[in-house]
Amino acid sequence: MKQREALDILKSGYNTFLTGPPGSGKTFLLNAYIKYLKSNNIVVSITASTGIAATHMGGVTLHSWSGLGIRDELADTEVKKVCERGYLRKRIKNTNVLIIDEISMIKDGQFEAVNKICQYIKRNPRPFGGIQVVCSGDFFQLPPVYRSERPTDATQGELFSANKDKQGFVTNSDIWKRMEMKVCYLDEQFRTKDKQLTKILNYIRENKAEESKQILSKEISSMHGKAGIGTKLYTHNIDVDTINYNELSKIKGQEYHYQMTMRGNLVVADILKKSCLAPEKLILKEGAHVMFIKNNFEAGYVNGTQGKVVGFAAADLPVVQTEEGKRITVTVTDWTIEEPDATIQGGKTSVVAGISQIPLRLAWAITVHKSQGMNLTSAEMDLSKCFLPGMGYVALSRLKSLKGLNLLGINHLAFCVNPKALEVDKHFKKLSKESSAELKKVSKSATAKRQKQFIKYMGG
Repeated sequence: MKQREALDILKSGYNTFLTGPPGSGKTFLLNAYIKYLKSNNIVVSITASTGIAATHMGGVTLHSWSGLGIRDELADTEVKKVCERGYLRKRIKNTNVLIIDEISMIKDGQFEAVNKICQYIKRNPRPFGGIQVVCSGDFFQLPPVYRSERPTDATQGELFSANKDKQGFVTNSDIWKRMEMKVCYLDEQFRTKDKQLTKILNYIRENKAEESKQILSKEISSMHGKAGIGTKLYTHNIDVDTINYNELSKIKGQEYHYQMTMRGNLVVADILKKSCLAPEKLILKEGAHVMFIKNNFEAGYVNGTQGKVVGFAAADLPVVQTEEGKRITVTVTDWTIEEPDATIQGGKTSVVAGISQIPLRLAWAITVHKSQGMNLTSAEMDLSKCFLPGMGYVALSRLKSLKGLNLLGINHLAFCVNPKALEVDKHFKKLSKESSAELKKVSKSATAKRQKQFIKYMGG
């Protein structure tokens, strides 16, 4: 499906699932729809399964937005207690559209729980209390996180359990089946024009591990030892932290320290601090390899842009030269959490909490998990310790081209995907074709009329 078709479906008020491979424009389309809703004074709540994904779009985690917190499920008897909080009732009562990004990492029990909360507060038995729900994600990406009871050397802080008996993909939930989702499977590719990289990723998506391995094997000899300042992607936190600290310590020269500041509701600000990629205390030196962690198109950088600190300007602001050669004086930026303001009419929002920091982090190395959602020009990867299906796919799909890849190692699991993802992906493609066919059967004037009716129904 093309983006314009999907946008027409979204504007028509249907519960919608946007999916497709990385680089197919899912986030771009979400942002376009959010802008459309706000221009029509429709209250939209922007959420994601992880704090990292949420901050990409200026939102908050679904767990925080719904009041679910760390729970994986919610008994009917617990719903009333959760909904006793006044701010939560105001937030959900005023929401017309709910965006959930990176839906693949939401567990079925959590999705059911958020539905119960919305139904209770809205006093409406329809799915999510009548809120239009727009989900976005790719089930070939990393699956729901299951915290293990004991930390292990194998995971070092990013703990996953293979137990899928109790819970699974959000598509397993009863409410997903009742929502009559319109599936929009985006198939255009905007991130990469590299045909070989596209072939590798497509083979992995089709469960053709050997084919993808053969193509990549031909490239390995030219990749190993490749020069450049590409970010190092590793599967474990301990490797990433060690590399970054060691590399910074090798550089002689003055250290520049930047302390994060917080404002608003400190409890919420602390949640934002923990979920955001911005470090609480950033230490830089001239020569440090860094990565931008926020979008600022006017300044000339996006989330994932890499470069090197080449100096410091007035007020000790770092000057970064990007890999493309652009010199940018980096100023402090804000991350905020907003929510619908019940005291203001017309879908306006107010800032609940915010943090401010230089939008950089040391980027000699990051984890594959934290790279999800980023676009990388170049990267050095060690995928020899992949311990989950989908990790190799996530890492390789961050790249714009194989020319930017320095591959140190890889294991067979890196070429594998979750069997359940293969199953649901085929189903999504079928449903997307049906959605596209249905849209084409309706005249443009009828579609426009429905879209206007939706805006009116939602009070816009």
